[in-house]
Amino acid sequence: MQSIKSSRIIDTAKGEVTDFCSMYERLEQKVVLGGLSRSTLLNYGRCIAKISLHFKCIPTQLDEEQINGYLQFLLTGQNPSRSYFKHTVYGLRFLFRIYDLEDRIIKLPSLKKENKLPVVLSPQECKRLFAAGRILKHRVLLSLVYSAGLRSKEVRNLKLEDVDFDRMMIHIRQTKYNKDRYVPLSPLIAKGLRKYIDAYHPKVFLFNGKSIGAPLSQRGVQWAMKETVKRAGIHKQATIHSLRHSYATHLLEFGMDIDTLSKLLGHAHITTTLIYLHVARLQASSRFSPFDRIYASKAN
Repeated sequence: MQSIKSSRIIDTAKGEVTDFCSMYERLEQKVVLGGLSRSTLLNYGRCIAKISLHFKCIPTQLDEEQINGYLQFLLTGQNPSRSYFKHTVYGLRFLFRIYDLEDRIIKLPSLKKENKLPVVLSPQECKRLFAAGRILKHRVLLSLVYSAGLRSKEVRNLKLEDVDFDRMMIHIRQTKYNKDRYVPLSPLIAKGLRKYIDAYHPKVFLFNGKSIGAPLSQRGVQWAMKETVKRAGIHKQATIHSLRHSYATHLLEFGMDIDTLSKLLGHAHITTTLIYLHVARLQASSRFSPFDRIYASKAN
């Protein structure tokens, strides 16, 4: 739904703002050549389209005072949004870089990085969540995300051919940072996946969307998580990404070393993984899924 709204705003700007079409073509070319995602293009394009429609000209024709006034409006207007403010600054930075306007980039406000700790579910909460789904598809989906530490986009793009039941591995293809990686397939999850496949008969994507041949939408994944969290009686602000956070945290607590964990998560830099470091010293460990461990203990 969000992508449809973004596309409509971009199309409106193309029809109403002079030079927006040619500017957007350059933006799209740089995004594609830079290996960035379509969602990045739509986010940048939507923000740039809105400021273009506001002033009836493209941002490269605006002066510093006009841009700062608009950014201030995003933070203090009737519907202030810190998130949209940040996306607009990022979009303008990217656009000015395309046009070699480094002096304009310097004049944009700096964005302080928010050092928020991730929301992590306990093993007991995870088990309650996986049991609370009303339909098999949602139970398997959420269990798989946790068991392999997947991003939402990664689980949505999984195809049947990516799940190797013989080698007990899952192939994650061209994900964030344009990298492939393999993660272990939990034996318990393998049983659930076989049951799900027999019941739903997915064709191409492991989790089909409403349209034939299309994957489950981001909104569909978010809805499944939100509804299941409610049914499980979990009061934390847990999102689908909280399952990836929980995967990483639990693996560290179960004894996995930080380097192995970083590779399993597909992080480009190990510094990104350090947020999950809850102990001072970790023992080296083989790769495994925490899904089996939380069910192996009767005490839990």
